[in-house]
Amino acid sequence: MLIYLTEYLSQYISGFSVFNYITMRTIMSVLTALGISFVIGPKVIRWLIRLKVGQSVRLDGPETHLVKTGTPTMGGVMILFSVSIAVLLWGNLSNHYLLIASLTMLGFGLIGFVDDYQKVVYKDPNGMRSRTKFFWQSLVGLVAAYSLFAFAKVPAESQLLIPYMKDTFIYLGAWGIVFSYFVIVGTSNAVNLTDGLDGLAIMPTVMISAALGVFAYVSGHVYFADYLQIPYLPGVGELTIFCAALTGAGLGFLWFNAHPAQVFMGDVGSLSIGAALGVVAVAVKQELVLFIMGGIFVAETLSVILQVGSFKLRGGKRIFLMAPLHHHYEQKGWHESQVIVRFWIITILLVLIGLASLKIR
Repeated sequence: MLIYLTEYLSQYISGFSVFNYITMRTIMSVLTALGISFVIGPKVIRWLIRLKVGQSVRLDGPETHLVKTGTPTMGGVMILFSVSIAVLLWGNLSNHYLLIASLTMLGFGLIGFVDDYQKVVYKDPNGMRSRTKFFWQSLVGLVAAYSLFAFAKVPAESQLLIPYMKDTFIYLGAWGIVFSYFVIVGTSNAVNLTDGLDGLAIMPTVMISAALGVFAYVSGHVYFADYLQIPYLPGVGELTIFCAALTGAGLGFLWFNAHPAQVFMGDVGSLSIGAALGVVAVAVKQELVLFIMGGIFVAETLSVILQVGSFKLRGGKRIFLMAPLHHHYEQKGWHESQVIVRFWIITILLVLIGLASLKIR
């Protein structure tokens, strides 16, 4: 909203024109979301404690996690609130990319909220029925995928960009809706599976969100896009504001979620931020790069799929000591902090490899 006010004021005071630049609004978006998280964090935690919204720990999980029982969950609401306010203040609300990304995040956040509510009120660690959750995820994901397809302005938005290769695309057409759906819903669930240790999911989200913000900015800038030989997508640069808000809110949440965590994000946080990463990657045509940068999310998801498949097809035999993957390393003797930091380091390397696709082709 402030963009409209600053545009008006710039007619009288030239200094306000600086806020018309995406770069300045990006900085303000990060600081706003971060500041809001710091301010509301303690209040949200106290509120959740009063409501007795404590985490129910799965009984078949690592024994060391039993001490986490009762830790406030649903802290993801502070992420959603911080991102929403920052976007409302510094984003161009007439931009369809920004609206689709924001509404998709909130839609998945609502699904996660209902799931968390069932967990903490009915004390059921499994929460919402899997089929019900998947139905609503699919509905919101399909709406988001179709909306991006319907609002497409240039041919590149219906193509799949192959990273590290020059002028190499796969034309998807309407099939792009199906592919985008899988990216959005898949990323949402992948982040959800990863969110099992203090800070494990949020820091990779922060790093990947910041990197996607770079992709959004250069893809929406005609000169940078031409120089880097990537598709120019008019208007997509506004997603830089969204990515900045998610980065700031994520860092603010990490302040309270760092080991030992004062609060957990819950499904309201993990499902929403995962969907946010997915929809931005689709919008900036970096779906395959997201697959690379989010390698930890991919590995966590594959570990669950392989574990379940092996258990069913091989008569109860397991591949991992425990799934998802982070629990496997805990069972091998790694301390929780070791798993977290080492997974963060891997994500840093993967994000740098993903960013390298801007120049290597």
